[in-house]
Amino acid sequence: MSVPHTPAKIYRGRVADQIVEDLRTQILSGALPDGSRLPAERELAAYYDVSAPTVREAVRVLTAMGLVNTRNGSRATVTAQGDTLLAVSIASVVQVEKVGAREVLGLLGALNAYGAELAAEHASDEEIALLRAAAEAVPAAEGVERSAAALQHFFATLCEISHNSLLAALSRFITEMQIGLAVKLSGGEGGDWGRVAGALHTERMRIVAAVASRDPGRAASVVRDYHRQAVERITSVRKEGGTAPSDAGLTEALTSWLRSNVTLGGGPSAVRRGTPS
Repeated sequence: MSVPHTPAKIYRGRVADQIVEDLRTQILSGALPDGSRLPAERELAAYYDVSAPTVREAVRVLTAMGLVNTRNGSRATVTAQGDTLLAVSIASVVQVEKVGAREVLGLLGALNAYGAELAAEHASDEEIALLRAAAEAVPAAEGVERSAAALQHFFATLCEISHNSLLAALSRFITEMQIGLAVKLSGGEGGDWGRVAGALHTERMRIVAAVASRDPGRAASVVRDYHRQAVERITSVRKEGGTAPSDAGLTEALTSWLRSNVTLGGGPSAVRRGTPS
């Protein structure tokens, strides 16, 4: 495969940075699509009229940005996935800006309330049926891992049927953060997880009913009420024999989860899916 356009002129200065920007532009525009391979190192060096070490430096930067992946000395593969890029960006901002766990949970409540409002206006009857099925699947899921996945799927479905792709992407990852935090605080299997996932089934069905009623204001209000209750439960959840965490403890737990589950250039996906330990 060859680089699909005429290269930008490389000026004196940080040559590797200019190559990074040129390749980054092609990746984000789709000229170099997800899953495609970059040309071999020697081809890129000849193409940009630079040395092989300069090309390697540029590829390392793209790898750290989560745009490409290199394994076992093979040619770099483009890994430009919106969810992954967004997850890395949000995780970085939360940690750099020292965003508290309660602020993150509050943002998710606002996002999902807006998602419910849009869903009430735009979702089809078939999509609302999918939302209902997702809500009914949560209490039926056995074990923490399956229960957490079912809960995440419910809220992912809610925002997907809002037909706002940015909202859906933001909600997917921040929901994963919230659920990951709750599982981590509860201690997993045998812990206090059931107080978060199982006890709010009636409220999730109320969300479905509100969306189905085609009343945006009611849908948003019901979701806000759900999140208020969910946050209360998450912030009071405790591992067996322990005490509820302080605000600082909540933020520390969230930061720990982010460091364990979101990495730069850490594999095919920068987000390590699964139930936190």
